[in-house]
Amino acid sequence: MGVVTALSCLLRAGGASAAATAAPPAPAAGARAATLASVSRAEREQKALAGRIEHLAERILRQAKGSGMAIAITQGDTVLLERGFGVTDTGSGEKVGTDTVFRLASLSKAFAGTLAAMLIDECALRWDAHIVDYLPAFKLRNIHAAQALTVQDILSHRVGLPHNAFDRLLEQDEPYPLLVAKLGELDPTCGAGDCYGYQNIAFSLIGDIVFATTGHFYSQQVERRIFHPLGMYTATYGRDALEASTSWARPHVRSSGRWVAVRPKESYYRIPPAAGVNASIHDLSLWLRAQLGHAPDVLSPALLATVHSPLASTPGELRGSSWRRERLRDAHYALGWRIFDYSGHTLIYHAGAVQGYRAVIGFLPEQDFGMVILWNSESVVPGALLATALDQYLKLPTRDWLQLDQPTRRGWLR
Repeated sequence: MGVVTALSCLLRAGGASAAATAAPPAPAAGARAATLASVSRAEREQKALAGRIEHLAERILRQAKGSGMAIAITQGDTVLLERGFGVTDTGSGEKVGTDTVFRLASLSKAFAGTLAAMLIDECALRWDAHIVDYLPAFKLRNIHAAQALTVQDILSHRVGLPHNAFDRLLEQDEPYPLLVAKLGELDPTCGAGDCYGYQNIAFSLIGDIVFATTGHFYSQQVERRIFHPLGMYTATYGRDALEASTSWARPHVRSSGRWVAVRPKESYYRIPPAAGVNASIHDLSLWLRAQLGHAPDVLSPALLATVHSPLASTPGELRGSSWRRERLRDAHYALGWRIFDYSGHTLIYHAGAVQGYRAVIGFLPEQDFGMVILWNSESVVPGALLATALDQYLKLPTRDWLQLDQPTRRGWLR
């Protein structure tokens, strides 16, 4: 891979030119009319779908009696729905708007994979570069595994360590550098690059590598290369930035049968690549469309193809919620993204969760359709809105993933 990357960089530096192709003949008048009718019908169906999702979101919040949510749905470069629901704080009653900022939790990982791909496009980094070349003090119990571990391995969770290594210690405010040092105390589950094990601490080594490569802090690089070029002007990193936002959603936990606002926890903000981003639904609508290829001046088609390419098999993702068990046929991890076979269709997906916040993003690249949902509570219910929308868009058999009429769903008790 290193040779391929180097040759690619040399070709880009040489400025290879593409041959011009002849324009296709214009369609006949009858064909144009049929095409316009088909487009018009598709647009009506898409708007109707957005309306149904909007209605379901309102119903969820009526039953929740508190907390808030924000949703974006896009088709191509068109926004079908971009709206806030409910409140930022059950105490104040402030309404959620399209510029209300939420924590994204593990949706942050896609920004890390994308930034790494940008640096590799510039020949400042390589996917097969060894971690120890940038971080000489890095150690694993198996010294050969530590020396073999690559940038691609950490971004696809193929470090060879148990799932979520030391997350509990991070939640107990153990400093990130000490947790990285402790990785060397763990018994490996496999060799470096040989198996999947979801990580937050090890994944965040990419932030140290970015600093070693560029001389700038990781968050600054994401802001300069991704947030600002895409117009994501409410997107930030860290708790201080979240609380300084003009409008931001407070995290809510369940207490005495109701949703109560608490202060955001600092712990996962200490690992920005894995879980540090804050953003509004308007920003995520821009990010979604960019991931679908509608900002090629920022995220090139070749870059997107790379970060969306499956690398590690993740069969455990086929279990869990009912929509996963019934709809998913295969599951992999790419570079900050999950890649699912959703009833025969490629679904690029990620979910995120920290105390008081949840988030999901999913899109169908072949259909140029996507959806993001952010909410400021720990309910599992809104996440099923994505599967509901995908089923309706793909015209799959109807399933009641939300189960809003079930007693356990009333009041978001699950």
